[in-house]
Amino acid sequence: MSVSILVVEDKDRTREHVLDVLAPLNFHIVTAKDGLDGLSKAKTESFDMILTDHKMPVMDGLSLLKNLRELESYRDAPIFFMTTQDLTEVEPKALKAGATACFSKPLQAEPVREQIKTHIQRSVA
Repeated sequence: MSVSILVVEDKDRTREHVLDVLAPLNFHIVTAKDGLDGLSKAKTESFDMILTDHKMPVMDGLSLLKNLRELESYRDAPIFFMTTQDLTEVEPKALKAGATACFSKPLQAEPVREQIKTHIQRSVA
């Protein structure tokens, strides 16, 4: 079984870092450049998990989260929220909007991979 992940991140350099962090997991990864692009891809393709940035043009991460949770196919899917802002401020809002967990950027590779592996096993089981 191939796990499919959507990474929604507007900054090229940060998107490359996220891809580097995820590379050892050998998952199928699709990227989106902003929340609206991510929502469009989530509606046309099926993903096992989504990682989204917080602050993006067109549609921010909180709006994307809320929109995804309204879709039947993503109601229970793991959706991770990434931010450069203070987690103590952002995390409560993200969790209320439906995030599975929040990560500070720049991402710490090993803890992020462990969290993702744990949630993939739960969602596939």
